[in-house]
This record gives sequence, C-alpha cells and structure tokens, in this order.
Amino acid sequence: MLLGLIAGLALAVFSYWTATRDPVVRETRVGLDGWPEGQRPLRVVLASDLHVQGPDMPPERLARIVEQINALRPDLVLLAGDFSGDRQLATRWYSYDEALAPLAGLRAPLGSVAVLGNHDHWRDPGAASRALVANGVRVLANDALRAGPLAVGGLDDDFTGRDDLPRTMERMRAVGGVPILLSHSPDPFPELPSEIGLMLAGHTHCGQIRLPLVGAITSESRHGSRYSCGRVDENGRTVIVSAGLGTSVLPFRLGAVPDLWLVEVGPRPSAPAH
Repeated sequence: MLLGLIAGLALAVFSYWTATRDPVVRETRVGLDGWPEGQRPLRVVLASDLHVQGPDMPPERLARIVEQINALRPDLVLLAGDFSGDRQLATRWYSYDEALAPLAGLRAPLGSVAVLGNHDHWRDPGAASRALVANGVRVLANDALRAGPLAVGGLDDDFTGRDDLPRTMERMRAVGGVPILLSHSPDPFPELPSEIGLMLAGHTHCGQIRLPLVGAITSESRHGSRYSCGRVDENGRTVIVSAGLGTSVLPFRLGAVPDLWLVEVGPRPSAPAH
C-alpha cells in the first residue's frame, strides 16, 4: 500500500511537471494552392488553450511563452481559443484583463489573431474579446481578415454552436487571398469547402491524459481520435491540432505535452516532370 501511495504521488508530481514545462515547438510545412508568385513563405505560429489559472498557468508563465513565440520570428500568430481558466480546483482565477495582459508582448509583422473557445463562451465572451483587443489581438467570430497573402478566417466555437461556416467563407472570399481557417475545435474540418487547404485548431489538448496502451482517456471530439492531435492530411487538405498550453479539470498532463506549432505556409511543391 505504501509503495502504491509513493508511486501515485510520483506520477502526480511528474504529470504536474509535464503540464508546466516549456511547450515543445513542432514544425511543419504546408503547401497551399494559389500562392502568389514571388511571395516568400510565411511563418505562422499556432497556440491554443491557454487556460490561464493557478497553479499551472499564471500570467507569469504565459509571459515566458510569449517570449518563446517571439523567438520563433513569426510573421503571424494564431490563437485558437480557451483563454479562460475556470477549473473548480484552481488555486487562483484571473480576470481576462489580468490573464491576457502578457499577449501585448507578441511581436509579429502581420499581427495576432484569435477565436474564442467553449470556456470563453461559458464564462464571458465579451470580456474575453475586449481583453484580447486591448492587448493587440484581433478577434474573429465567423469573420475574416487579410494578412499579407492570406485570407484568415476565424470560425466561432463549434463546440457551443456559435460557428457559422457559410458566413465565414463569404467573408474570406470577400477579403481575398489564400484561404486558411482558424477554429477552436477541429470538428468542422470534414465540412470545409475544398478551397480551404489548411485549418488550425486546438480544444482537444491531445487528450491531456494519455495512458500507455490505452491512449487518450477522452478526445473531446465527435470524430473520436480522427482529428484529436497533431497534423492530419486528408483529401488534399491539412488540419493541425495543437495539444494546447494550459489544462482543464486537473492541472496534469501525461503523454500529451504542451506545444506550439510553427507552420511554414507557402506554395505547393511543383509536380516532378516526367
């Protein structure tokens, strides 16, 4: 019994350390149709699920992650929602103003863009949006903006039924450019029009707790594990799902480390000549 208690305590300590470690940077390249000739590829950083709350994600930790993002020299930063930390067992809750103040330090020539997540809609979407805007982050809710050669669409949260894909597509076509879509949840991916070559999302935490031989104890996706983590290429399109930075329910991670994605977007490779 004592050995079991010691093993359980050791596992809890390790899982908390994993949850609070510096995020891993995962790098990939995605080729997109319609890339303007002569336009250099862009460096896009995806961060999701900040869940700012004590003890694992205080604003001071977020400030360090902002420095890590800036060191990647992004052209564009995309934030895929769930800024709120509202865990019942949190040691401290922060207002959105307190929680998101470090985001003012983000440095990207094409700016920083966010969508809200289910926790933000459950808590106070207005306060979340105001705090993001006050710290230099543009918030998209079924809307789009032009960022260099990109038409960046921001789909509002699918999990809470706020998404409007037809309206988002209409706005993306209106602003023009190479279309990419930011969404909190990856679940809308199979429904996207073929013109969307890249979707970036979060929400799933890659399971947050992934047990050996069993895998994730929950996927938080109606598609199960299909789009629950990482890069998935399907029918000529790509979805990238971040494991996120913070935690939900418990301040632990096991087998699903915090991560950032550095995505180089550019033209599709030319087909080899025969």
